[in-house]
Amino acid sequence: MMNKSKVFGSKAATSGFTLIELMIVVIVLAVLAAIAYPSYQQHLLKTRRAVVKADMVEYAQRAERYHSVNNTYAGFALPAEESPREGGVIRYQLGFEGDGSTFTVTATPQGEQAKDACGTLTVDQANRKTSSTGELADCW
Repeated sequence: MMNKSKVFGSKAATSGFTLIELMIVVIVLAVLAAIAYPSYQQHLLKTRRAVVKADMVEYAQRAERYHSVNNTYAGFALPAEESPREGGVIRYQLGFEGDGSTFTVTATPQGEQAKDACGTLTVDQANRKTSSTGELADCW
């Protein structure tokens, strides 16, 4: 006959995690998530800003081509008034102001993108780029 105390008292039968060990793991994961989530959110804002900057530069080039043909910026219209152009959630509202010799393409953040530190972005006919609230080097 087999001795029951040796079978049930062995380390193999009592292996596993204690509640304290499990709670330590949960706390460590919570701290990591608290650090990583804001960084992820900033990355999303920066990525969306990169998309609208590409749109703005493309539209500025289109305005220059229009000016080359018509010798004026008056009459030029943006092909899309929101960014991203794929549709869905509007991240930036785009605007164009132009007269005979100058123009400005403006991107105003919408919704969640309004939390972006750069604010409203602009580019003009001389390729001068501005940001309403952020440092130019960080935003462009």
